[in-house]
Amino acid sequence: MGDKIESKLLAKNAKVNTIPGFDGVVKDADEAVRIAREIGYPVMIKASAGGGGKGMRIAWDDDETREGFRFSSQEAASSFGDDRLLIEKFIDNPRHIEIQVLADKHGNALWLNERECSIQRRNQKVVEEAPSTFLDPETRRAMGEQAVSLAKVVKYSSAGTVEFLVDSKKSFYFLEMNTRLQVEHPITECITGLDLVQEMIRVAKGYSLRHKQADIPINGWAVECRVYAEDPFKSFGLPSIGRLSQYEEPNHLPGVRVDSGIQEGSDISIFYDPMISKLVTHGSDRTEALKRMEDALDNYVIRGVTHNIPLLREVITHPLFIKGDITTKFLPEVYPDGFKGHILSSVEKNELLATAASLYVASTLRSQRFLNNERVPMTKNNVKRWELSVLLENKSHIIIVTRQKDQFSVELDGINLNVSSDWNLASPIMSVSIGDTQRTIQCLSRDAAGNISIQFLGTVYKLQILTQHAAELSKYMPEKVEEDTSSILRSPMPGTVVAVSVKPGDMVSEGQEICVIEAMKMQNSMTAAKTAKVKSVHCKAGETVGEGDLLVQLE
Repeated sequence: MGDKIESKLLAKNAKVNTIPGFDGVVKDADEAVRIAREIGYPVMIKASAGGGGKGMRIAWDDDETREGFRFSSQEAASSFGDDRLLIEKFIDNPRHIEIQVLADKHGNALWLNERECSIQRRNQKVVEEAPSTFLDPETRRAMGEQAVSLAKVVKYSSAGTVEFLVDSKKSFYFLEMNTRLQVEHPITECITGLDLVQEMIRVAKGYSLRHKQADIPINGWAVECRVYAEDPFKSFGLPSIGRLSQYEEPNHLPGVRVDSGIQEGSDISIFYDPMISKLVTHGSDRTEALKRMEDALDNYVIRGVTHNIPLLREVITHPLFIKGDITTKFLPEVYPDGFKGHILSSVEKNELLATAASLYVASTLRSQRFLNNERVPMTKNNVKRWELSVLLENKSHIIIVTRQKDQFSVELDGINLNVSSDWNLASPIMSVSIGDTQRTIQCLSRDAAGNISIQFLGTVYKLQILTQHAAELSKYMPEKVEEDTSSILRSPMPGTVVAVSVKPGDMVSEGQEICVIEAMKMQNSMTAAKTAKVKSVHCKAGETVGEGDLLVQLE
């Protein structure tokens, strides 16, 4: 069942709904094109031994089929040591819903409800939840019974997952069976109360299942976010490497579970999957589970690598996700121009500006106390006033901050806000009250030039805070000339150069492949930004490159 070709044939024989397609091994690119034309575009090209989204490509025409065959077979060989491919009809706008099964060596099998896994990028799951907002009891039962039937036909014993694609009419089609414990298994454990690892061990020992199908509950709601070391602003997540200089999991919050294999000081390398942890929240209902996830993401401290928490937080708070109106195309449809981070409303922008200005003043007061060798608490009377110029998103704001006992009064853009916190500047997390609103922020960096980075509502914002006098003088500072990115190709991620397709003197067209970079078993085609002659090539196949390294320069 771990083989996509063999499992699909077995599923057909077990009367499980399957996706139309070619069930044999595709020999070469020409045969792939012939098969794709017979099935009808679009088609999905998949590694037979694949998993985790690796070795998968969607093709909408002959050219994409040839390219997809090349990349999928290379990725499959690199990831699984098996380059066999199959081709099947691509079902547009489906949901990805899977059924957890548990079977023993005595012919008993159960389905443990479903998991909704539709939020994906590059065919890899990002956010999962159990149960699904989409399934009704009848469809859930039908999917569960087909999954159990398949497990019994192949005499499966252990925990496993039967994955389905579900269309808008709730018709479902067998996708594959994962004959193992899956990344998202904790959310099933949360809503059923079963320890799947313990059950797997009992089954392996030869014991019978302890439960009947009628005993399996749906208790509340659970959500899982896959926290990755990657940059969500680049294709929804290109890998990031580095050392975790600071790392704190939000385990202290109610209803939160974190499964991870790293700790502060761990290295994230290019050789393995970039997942940092599985962040899971459980609540009495979906609203509570999502609110707990929001708080957990705000309280998760990760320093030293770029991570995808900004994207995760935006997904779980997006109106379409909250309504349950999702498909596997959620990310490209909601962010057609790529993910840009949280877009601040006018109220949120004022909250951020007031918080940043107050943080600057609190830092200044602490510095003054140490410089003057004073041990006077910040709440000591003596009201003081600061007039600041704060730059956010290329717009300057004049902000007046007045210290009043244990809080700051902030005046900006004609409004007044009271801001209070313990201002523990040594803590990576701060709880700040802005008027009646409570926010959890993280101050990532501050420097003497007034630059400050704050994680606010999941996204990191860079601000510059200067006194009015310093702001006047800053006008005379020379501006750095931006690099002409159309004439150079830099690596967007750390990885290994698999192939270089050009040499100095070659003419290339806009969009033409120049080289291929492999990072964490995924191959990425690097293309020219314009039509030009190749001036120089700075990489060769087999070399390791870092993020930002120069690959090719054009004239």
